[in-house]
Amino acid sequence: MRKLVVLVAVMVFGASVFFGLSGRWPWHRLSSPPVPPAALPPAPPPYTETQDTLHGGETLSALFARHNITFDFQRLDSGSLLNPRRVRAGLVFNFRQPLGDSAPNHISVRTSPEQRVVFTRISDGWDANAEPIRWQTQETRIEGVINNSLYEALDAGVADEQLDSGNRQRLAWDLADVYAWQVDFTRDIQPGDSFRVVFERRVSQDGEVRVGNVLASDLTMSGKRLSAFRFGGVSGGSALYYDANGGSLRRAFLRAPVQFRRISSNFARRRYHPVLGLSRRHEGTDYAAAPGTPVMAAGDGMVLRAGRAGGYGNLIELRHVNGITTRYGHLRGFARGIRRGARVVQGQTIGYVGATGLATGPHLHYEFRENGIARDSRRVTLGSGSPVSSQNREAFERERDRLLLLLDQPADSTSQPSAIARQVSQTSERWLP
Repeated sequence: MRKLVVLVAVMVFGASVFFGLSGRWPWHRLSSPPVPPAALPPAPPPYTETQDTLHGGETLSALFARHNITFDFQRLDSGSLLNPRRVRAGLVFNFRQPLGDSAPNHISVRTSPEQRVVFTRISDGWDANAEPIRWQTQETRIEGVINNSLYEALDAGVADEQLDSGNRQRLAWDLADVYAWQVDFTRDIQPGDSFRVVFERRVSQDGEVRVGNVLASDLTMSGKRLSAFRFGGVSGGSALYYDANGGSLRRAFLRAPVQFRRISSNFARRRYHPVLGLSRRHEGTDYAAAPGTPVMAAGDGMVLRAGRAGGYGNLIELRHVNGITTRYGHLRGFARGIRRGARVVQGQTIGYVGATGLATGPHLHYEFRENGIARDSRRVTLGSGSPVSSQNREAFERERDRLLLLLDQPADSTSQPSAIARQVSQTSERWLP
């Protein structure tokens, strides 16, 4: 028996040696448990990035020299991308420098909301290219009740995540511009009036947010409904705003030629003059605004004069059709190209708010004259624009109906980050529209 046990043991041992040497096993081998990889520290970035700003009076060559870069802009054909003679202070440049290198090999600068210019070091110098910035457009709808001003209503009804304070202010101005010929937002708005608006909210690939075009809007004032629909761009034309029937909201003259804080003095047959110390006729409207605020041509016309004119200070006078002239007084200065005989179009910047002449503070003195007789610019008939043409009527009605559906959508608080962004009491810009 003992000999049999020994014989079996020898046979098992021999079989093990045989199969081990041959690499073949008659039974399934258990796999070894995976060995976790050793935790390695994250690899350091292959380069470092530094931002620097072009200072006032500084050249691009001086900025680049701070980063050990010698750059010959004359040899580089980048004038159309970044003209070193016209570059403005405040531009932020991003320098990317490889580790172990003495100078950057990649430079980028945002030259406009739509473009970034990138400089790349190559074997014999530098190369420059423009990279477009991609923007995604979202059609956004908001509504609200106006208790004090349009800006306060927008500021209270738009969340910070949707638009920041600056964009909310711009949206208020843009909406006021849509109705610039129909509504005086300093006088016509009453508590309880309401608005609905569909606008473009644009988001860049870098996460920036800005306001695009106002596409459609509804203002209800004292029970009267004013609708506006953006339409155009066909056959090379520009987009304009029309009412629901295709009538143009544009008029021959702007109701106010400046974005103003308040009306400091109305047209009056008799008014006490704060500088002269006597009462006399005031033949215009004074719009208080910050110094340097752009002043726009109220209508298409030609410059009759642009220069000093006694108590007016710096004055621009424009001649329009049908014997109408407009005057813009107390200007700080004139826009480029504004001189006697120059042609201007409605909305074009012609000068800047100042306090020259007989003025106690910065404001625009604006006069509207018919055949030499001063009229109250806030009460005259401003003329009418051209309606949608017959050949574009069908396209306009399709776009109007599409925008109406967006305007009429019920407010959905779940589709917006917040129903209320700021309380009205937190805003102080009561002079805004």
